[in-house]
Amino acid sequence: MALGNLTWVTEFILVGVSDDPELQIPLFLVFLVLYVLTMAGNLGIITLTSVDPQLQTPMYFFLRHLAIINLCNSTVIAPKMLVNFLVTKKIISYYGCAAQLGGFLVFIVAEIFMLAAMAYDRYVAICNPLLYAVVVSPKLCCLLVSLTYLQSLITALTVSSCVFSVSYCSSNTINHFYCDNVPLLALSCSDTSIPETAVFTFSGTNLFFSMTIVIISYFNIVITILRIHSTEGRQKAFSTCASHMIAVVVFYGTLLFMYLQPRTNHSLDTDKMASVFYTLVIPMLNPLIYSLRNKTVKDALKRFLENPCRSLKLM
Repeated sequence: MALGNLTWVTEFILVGVSDDPELQIPLFLVFLVLYVLTMAGNLGIITLTSVDPQLQTPMYFFLRHLAIINLCNSTVIAPKMLVNFLVTKKIISYYGCAAQLGGFLVFIVAEIFMLAAMAYDRYVAICNPLLYAVVVSPKLCCLLVSLTYLQSLITALTVSSCVFSVSYCSSNTINHFYCDNVPLLALSCSDTSIPETAVFTFSGTNLFFSMTIVIISYFNIVITILRIHSTEGRQKAFSTCASHMIAVVVFYGTLLFMYLQPRTNHSLDTDKMASVFYTLVIPMLNPLIYSLRNKTVKDALKRFLENPCRSLKLM
């Protein structure tokens, strides 16, 4: 095609979860409920871990940041997604699309490393309980959280810059409900080898290092728990990391399902379903996982509901 015949893209059209007109309102209601529950649950965790004196420990410090990440990740995606269920033209501007991709990458990478930091916290708490207060100090907690956000920002800036450095012309329909790198690169009319390499490198590196930390931590945790002679002791040790183990399995299971699919079975529709899970469902589930299985959090919620004004004054 001659350069003079190319129309450069200034906006994109998002296909959404489904392009069936009859499903738009039912899907809007379903995802609205998911988003409201996500907002309520994560804001609840943020509030409780900020005001309750018994939740001022490294474990709940990391949990508070995980809730912030989940809340922000859903907010980057859900509002635009909900609006698009109700309008005919599902348009997002070129720069809006770039901002959404960057925001998504910041918070998905931050979640990967925050779960790894939480795994390390549980490893020290169970395997070296006498040194826990010394090893997992407030300074180390702040350092781990800072490094998590720094790596997520580096990843987001590099990958989104590479994705939007290629040319988009003529075709502007994204087969997704938000701006993701794979469907975006599929629309490019120029060479995509550099952004594809950047996506593969950062995705692989981030997953490898975070999963290595998680696997080593839980390998040692399991060995330590098995060495405990009393059943009551094993149950108590297991209960301190059970919620985090569930969250890790659900989150990493979804990511591995996406990235380890054979190329012959891989499709953008499958990506969309997996994306719904880790951008909207998991952020909604995490507060439930950490509250329903955690007596300390449930007790903190009870104290907060009994006297919310007093609790808020402690912030």
